Amino acid sequence: MFDSDELDDIRAEKERWHEETVQPTLDRFGERKEVFETDTAGNEVDRLYTPADVPDLDYREDLGFPAEEPYTRGVYSTMYRGRLWTMRQYAGMGTAAETNERFQYLLDQGQTGLSMAFDLPTQMGYDSDDAMAAGEVGKTGVAIDSLRDMEVVFDGIDLGDVSTSMTINAPASVLLAMYVAIGDRQGVPREQLRGTIQNDVLKEYIARNTYIYPPGPSMRIITDIFDFCAEEVPKFNTISISGYHIREAGSTAAQEIAFTLGDGIEYVETALEAGLDVDDFAPQLSFFFASDNNILEEVAKFRAARRLWADIMAERFDTEDPKSRQLKFHTQTAGSTLTAQQVENNVVRVAYQALAAVLGGTQSLHTNGKDEAVGLPTEESVRTALRTQQILAHESGVADTIDPLGGSYYIESLTDELEAEAREIIETVDSRGGMREAIEDQWVQRQIQDVAYERQQEQESGERIIVGVNEHTVEEDEPVEIDEVDEALEAAQHERLEAVREERDDEVVAASLDRLRAAANGDENLLPPMIEAVKVYATTGEICDVLRDVYGEYQPGGAM
Repeated sequence: MFDSDELDDIRAEKERWHEETVQPTLDRFGERKEVFETDTAGNEVDRLYTPADVPDLDYREDLGFPAEEPYTRGVYSTMYRGRLWTMRQYAGMGTAAETNERFQYLLDQGQTGLSMAFDLPTQMGYDSDDAMAAGEVGKTGVAIDSLRDMEVVFDGIDLGDVSTSMTINAPASVLLAMYVAIGDRQGVPREQLRGTIQNDVLKEYIARNTYIYPPGPSMRIITDIFDFCAEEVPKFNTISISGYHIREAGSTAAQEIAFTLGDGIEYVETALEAGLDVDDFAPQLSFFFASDNNILEEVAKFRAARRLWADIMAERFDTEDPKSRQLKFHTQTAGSTLTAQQVENNVVRVAYQALAAVLGGTQSLHTNGKDEAVGLPTEESVRTALRTQQILAHESGVADTIDPLGGSYYIESLTDELEAEAREIIETVDSRGGMREAIEDQWVQRQIQDVAYERQQEQESGERIIVGVNEHTVEEDEPVEIDEVDEALEAAQHERLEAVREERDDEVVAASLDRLRAAANGDENLLPPMIEAVKVYATTGEICDVLRDVYGEYQPGGAM
């Protein structure tokens, strides 16, 4: 963009500006801090950025145009000028009926996609009446014990008209099977079903711990999903490779990029080893990132991740389909940044985080409710969170042009910096044998824990200001109104589950589970027999128990 002589002139002019203009001001007033750093990576932020900070920037190679490699500026040619991002609000109330009611409310309020949260027993593959589920039914989301619950959740909702994201991992295949079964019963062609299953088990071993099976069988299930969806449900995103939980556990922005794309590399390699063609399944891979408080760092993070993934898919996997090199992602505002103190401040945090996601080119977005630090979000707080997205879309102007911060010397410099850091981390992971090996020996977990510990120390010392927590505090007398799960819900769910078992044909159910067991012991794709099983009302727990019997359960510290 500039020749070497021009860059030298700019550098000289910057030195002159510093001596003649800046230094007298510094001598009189100083600055707020001795050193300014990016929010998580701790990289020093310069006072001013110029073309000299991006001397090697090649527009065509490093930025390009939207929908063309390296996708730095976006994966679609018109981005939000053609269609706004999908607005999702994560919802899963205790019962299927309550979830349906919340879904209907959100659709009426203008939401364009559904995002489904599940309770902990469902996430762990247990039925609500299992001893392991006691006290947890309906607490973190909806309880889904059988297809009957899913029928209630989507009663009156045409799956041909909505896109549904399901935050489910170890039992993702079971919930996908139920979703396909609902579509079949509604008469929606499978090729029209749209949505995403999280289905990212590697990050469970890193950050969340809602795993069931050992990684080997888990990866087999995931590749079966890739294969099935490529043939039967081509518009469904088969995995949402999740940096969100990695970031929420304490990682830096560069670590979030690196460990997320590292997981992606592992999934692609496993699918190739299983005999799949990369261009058959790679276009259906999707990603899931957090959007944290530092707006400019987050924008640069999203741009760097897109560019790096395009390079990885081209260089490592020799993809031919351009869609295989496009990093498409969902974003959620950062739940870990929400505070129980002065909860109204969270509305502002969420708005800034949503702005960063949109400026960074997200494909869909969930905005947190202001009260999620203290309990389930109320209807009022969910509406405010959705309105935050709608104001961004229709009043702010940020959706009117593509990559509006592209070309900013700081943004381009920070994008390069984060990409380089992430690439270096991925190279370290490679040297340790890949993500599965790095997770097995706890190296990935230690990297994240070290950063989280440092940040906590900074907060406790006051070096890192959290408004309303360690600075600008007030006395708060009135408790925040929150939605709570009725304790009677668990008994009622037990009764509904028992009714399903009484009404179904047990011999047919047993036969379907036997077919699933045979597939798990062999090499048949698991999804067709699983869909057959859910259609005859085999329960989530029964299906997962079959796979537990065949594959065993993962024990931390065990072999990966």
